[in-house]
Amino acid sequence: MRSAKDFFAPLAVGAPSPLREVPARPARMIHFFDPSNPKMAAKVPDMVGTVDVLLGNLEDAVKAENKEAARQGLVDVAQATDLGEHTQLWTRVNALDSPWCLDDLTTLVTEIGEKLDVVMVPKVQGPEDIHYVDRLLAQLEARAGLTRPVLVHAILETARGVANVEAIAGASPRMQGISLGPADLAADRRMKTTRVGGGHPGYLVRQDPEDGDVHGDRPTYQQDLWHYTIARMVDACAMHGIFPYYGPFGDIADVVACEDQFRNAFLLGCVGTWTLHPAQISIAKKVFSPSAEDVAHARRVQEAMGDGTGAVMLDGKMEDDASLKQCLVVLELADRLAATDPELAALYADHPTAQEDDA
Repeated sequence: MRSAKDFFAPLAVGAPSPLREVPARPARMIHFFDPSNPKMAAKVPDMVGTVDVLLGNLEDAVKAENKEAARQGLVDVAQATDLGEHTQLWTRVNALDSPWCLDDLTTLVTEIGEKLDVVMVPKVQGPEDIHYVDRLLAQLEARAGLTRPVLVHAILETARGVANVEAIAGASPRMQGISLGPADLAADRRMKTTRVGGGHPGYLVRQDPEDGDVHGDRPTYQQDLWHYTIARMVDACAMHGIFPYYGPFGDIADVVACEDQFRNAFLLGCVGTWTLHPAQISIAKKVFSPSAEDVAHARRVQEAMGDGTGAVMLDGKMEDDASLKQCLVVLELADRLAATDPELAALYADHPTAQEDDA
């Protein structure tokens, strides 16, 4: 058993001290690109500042014969690109049971570790996977002389990973967050869907029959296949002070359903999502940023509540200390995003409260 007092000690001599709190940096959209694709890699510099996270993907969607090219392509992109203050660089390495993962980590940390913010680890089964990556990263950081630790992000893609999600979330001070990987998870669970995220028209509830006529007009309502998993992931992340994310939405053309799925995840507590195509970037930015109306309402509740105790009536609705806590979540997120997004800062500042509208 590891002593709690040693939890924040470096795991290798010369490695930087682990963080005691995960930086709350905006990551509304984690935008994937294939570093082995020269045309795609060439677009990366122009995307700096337009997305919160640029992620060089080395795993799925990169053919086996292109794995080394993707790894070297990410090194080249990182070395040649000025990422500025507000765009993070992440990578998704190959799975721990693949022949490429060790070289992925060794190369990236030692060659571009000073620019690399987060390593996304696929198909995490349990805390033992995080422990392995944790120790290896410490050794590589010490070799590279890094002064800040590279953080770790786990993907839930297996039934065992979901069953162990609380232990995964608390496995290391490096843990930055967890994403849902619906396609691999569906296969591992033997779910009967071939979609990459999103709902399924067969997963529904049907209105009860009227007058016993089971064959009459009975509206149906499509349900969310991922509600349980996202909610459990959100709870695990909140428990350990890290961040939950929705994963991919594969139907690029269906921007309406994409927005719905992103919003479901946002309302449940996720702070961001993956974007696989430029069309999804603006959707993620819209959904994972609080609306001006919600921010204005939260400010009004905060002003009305004073010291945060008791209860007040606003527009015929009771607001109490629990309401204030909910509003403070919205305001904290709005302030964080506005600090790096001038467009949002102006929107939140200019939008009047409901009380001012009435005046």
